[in-house]
Amino acid sequence: MNNHFFIAGPCVIESEGIVLKTAEFLKRISDEYGIKIIFKSSFDKANRTSITSFRGPGLREGLKVLNKVKEQFEMPITTDIHLPDQAEAAAHVVDIVQIPAFLCRQTDLVVEAAKTGKVVNIKKGQFMAPWDMKYIVEKAKASGNENVWLTERGSTFGYNNLVVDFRSLRVMKSFSKAVIYDVTHSMQVPSSGGKSGGTKQYAKWLAFAAASVGVDGLFFEIHPEPEKAKSDAAVMLSLEEFKNIIPVILEHWEIVDRHEKTP
Repeated sequence: MNNHFFIAGPCVIESEGIVLKTAEFLKRISDEYGIKIIFKSSFDKANRTSITSFRGPGLREGLKVLNKVKEQFEMPITTDIHLPDQAEAAAHVVDIVQIPAFLCRQTDLVVEAAKTGKVVNIKKGQFMAPWDMKYIVEKAKASGNENVWLTERGSTFGYNNLVVDFRSLRVMKSFSKAVIYDVTHSMQVPSSGGKSGGTKQYAKWLAFAAASVGVDGLFFEIHPEPEKAKSDAAVMLSLEEFKNIIPVILEHWEIVDRHEKTP
């Protein structure tokens, strides 16, 4: 199996049916292409723009759904936590504990995630320089966990805009176990008019660029009907849109792997 991987799934757990349908699709893709796919969906979206926005089923019910994915499809699972006391409960189900970008500097959250012994994937805050993520990695390592991943999701550029400096992927690769590029959230137009918009027409091009820089994994939010999604509808790909770009991404990774093995 290819050493690279994808993280994919609906932004938030909207229903068990949508989650299982997406997971079944991803399992088929994983088997077809021989590529590792980590299933991701959130039990709570705690940083929605509006108080009326859908947040998800909550910790207990959400983990039940994610556990069904793990049992039925034998896929590795990740989800994000927002509070230190959620880490232990999530670790009973997930293989990777994810720290949201806005919370990446919260020491207690990082420490409790690290103490679970699971892989910890920390998303780089939109306000963080890539080289400063080293100190957050050190927090996790000081808590006894060497398995720390970092995810790039763009940097704030003015108001309601994100840009990606692809050099950051190589910078962070020098001090973390793996670096992931979050294609979906780097295309967001955050908090514009009461909700987040986006420019998903650039998804494949940004993914190709990140693969060419030598990123270890790529993060996509996907949904059977993106236009009906209750969170991040403007940037989520359909199942077929995701499938169609995989072969080209794999070609980019093969080229980079050959280059990196060359003295």
